[in-house]
Amino acid sequence: MHKTISFFNHKGGVSKTTTTFHLGWMLAEKGKRVVMIDADPQCNLTGLALGYGEHNDLDKFYKEHPTQNIHSGLAPAFESQPRLIEPIECIQISQREGLMLLPGHVNLSEYEITLGIAQELSGTIQALKNLPGAFNYFISKIAEKHKADYVIVDMNPSLGAINQNFLMVSDYFIIPTAPDYFNVMAIDSLTKILPKWAEWAKKAYSFEILKNADYPFPEPKLKFLGIIIQKFRPRKGKATEGFQSWIDQINDRVNKNLFPILQKHNLVLNDYNNDSKNSYCLTEIPDFNTLIATSQDNQTPVFALTGEMIGHVGTVLEQEKKKRDEFKKIFSDLTDKIISLTI
Repeated sequence: MHKTISFFNHKGGVSKTTTTFHLGWMLAEKGKRVVMIDADPQCNLTGLALGYGEHNDLDKFYKEHPTQNIHSGLAPAFESQPRLIEPIECIQISQREGLMLLPGHVNLSEYEITLGIAQELSGTIQALKNLPGAFNYFISKIAEKHKADYVIVDMNPSLGAINQNFLMVSDYFIIPTAPDYFNVMAIDSLTKILPKWAEWAKKAYSFEILKNADYPFPEPKLKFLGIIIQKFRPRKGKATEGFQSWIDQINDRVNKNLFPILQKHNLVLNDYNNDSKNSYCLTEIPDFNTLIATSQDNQTPVFALTGEMIGHVGTVLEQEKKKRDEFKKIFSDLTDKIISLTI
């Protein structure tokens, strides 16, 4: 059985897409079969993974592969087509065996309003009964077709119906953050929003009309894996004082406010329930600095860059390779932790 992990924070600019790509690659490097789903209409993960930095490149891709994207895959449910949702052929990432991409599509946002209405009224309106369970059905079919061990969902930075649905049909979720005031506010906001979404999912599962739909809404099983703190400048191996202050505040809000409310709504792992001294920060990832541009140019994670890709010589090359290897350890340790938590 596959495990679905969603990366979710309605605060943008937290390197969510970059981390999704790096984690997916490292999981595949460790022998797992991974499908990355680009659920953000901005399609940043699609551009990053396939190396399309220009709109013209993406436009050409969609013309040549009109059915290989999330919008097309969900169309039978949302456009009332007389056929069931079928798994589509994901794109194999050429440089990493076992890593696949379900491309995003800008028109996915067209389904937002319809899904929102369905999630509010589908318990009583027959015509809307198939929509709340469509995302889960689609993910399951994709995972089955590609024999995936993990499905990783890169979500858009919003509190819309699509995010609500993707999150509540996932097995696990991670909150990526950056150390600043707005991310502290985002944690406070999620403390209020996530319990409401959890209660909605329980209610949706209880409706007979949704249980008997062509795409049944599943029993909620979502669990919080933790947060990731990233995008900060290090000094002597640690965050600088200004960043550390915000890191401490984020951890404090998670420990004292977010985790207890998630625990109350049965959204935490048993491992965390049984250990009151747990830290819910999975890892801290400093800025990639100049390596991120090289990574994007080569459609390769920072930790997998070769000396030739980095392009420098002498002392500068050795310094960059040292940084690369440090990031490899960070992501290797993070991946091992996630695997152990999701067994």
